[in-house]
Amino acid sequence: MDIRTLTVMIQGRWQQLQSAWRRDEGQSSTELAVITGALLLGAGLLIVAIKSKLLEKIGIINGG
Repeated sequence: MDIRTLTVMIQGRWQQLQSAWRRDEGQSSTELAVITGALLLGAGLLIVAIKSKLLEKIGIINGG
């Protein structure tokens, strides 16, 4: 997955969550846990994308 696409998806989702948060101050702990899980999952996917891109670049530099 392209890093830029993933970053834009995460930013869009974050903006959506922020606007929902401003509309509804009374969120339950379950909703907050789901939001936190989604953000952690997105961050994990971003790390995997960056790692794979770096490994690809290192392979190109080493002539592999």
